[in-house]
Amino acid sequence: MSGVMKRMGMIFRAKANKALDRAEDPRETLDYSYQKQLELLQKVRRGVADVATSRKRLELQLNQLQSQSTKLEDQGRKALALGREDLAREALSRRAALQQQVTDLETQHTTLQGEEEKLTLAAQRLQAKVDAFRTKKETIKATYTAAQAQTRIGEAFSGISEEMGDVGLAIQRAEDKTAQLQARAGAIDELLASGALDDPSGMAKDDIQAELDRLSGGTDVELELQRMKAELAGGTSGQQQAIEGGTGQGQQSQQPQDTPRFDKQ
Repeated sequence: MSGVMKRMGMIFRAKANKALDRAEDPRETLDYSYQKQLELLQKVRRGVADVATSRKRLELQLNQLQSQSTKLEDQGRKALALGREDLAREALSRRAALQQQVTDLETQHTTLQGEEEKLTLAAQRLQAKVDAFRTKKETIKATYTAAQAQTRIGEAFSGISEEMGDVGLAIQRAEDKTAQLQARAGAIDELLASGALDDPSGMAKDDIQAELDRLSGGTDVELELQRMKAELAGGTSGQQQAIEGGTGQGQQSQQPQDTPRFDKQ
């Protein structure tokens, strides 16, 4: 069972891989990759903006602390001028604490400024990479589209494409079916003509029957013709006898005249 399951899993993965390969369009894949790069570039730019915002806040805090430090220094100077050394010492102590904060903020500002410069440079490099990928992507898409169109045209001319193959098969099936029907019709005609098959309508006749019908029809005509002659002969028999008698006398009268002519010769 384990071997069967492994084999089924392999077949399923192979079928799925083939189906995915058919469904995959390189142009769509390139567009998706370009979209992901744009999203990454947008994140980098957002990071640069966040670092710049933090740097700007530190600068504002530094300005405020520096203003307070300057103010405390002025206040200590005025207190010292008025003979209030204790107030002057307190003002200078507070100023010293502010200076420590200023030093820490300046260190953070320097760090943020370095990070901002790095992110800015990375964003610029990524932007250049995305632009180059976009150019290459459009070039590949155009080349792929041209190759696909050329392949389809070639397949259409050669008749090996799926659409043209279906058309060719349909034509071949139609021609085969037509030839089969023609052969069947010819065979049926020959069988009917030879008498091997009976015609249920009684219309079809073989050659012998057709010849007998022709002779029978001709005999009927001859009989009808003889009957008509007999009727005509019965009505004119007296006239024919008179004509025949006259013809006989003429021949007898001519013979004596001809005899002396033969004797002379």
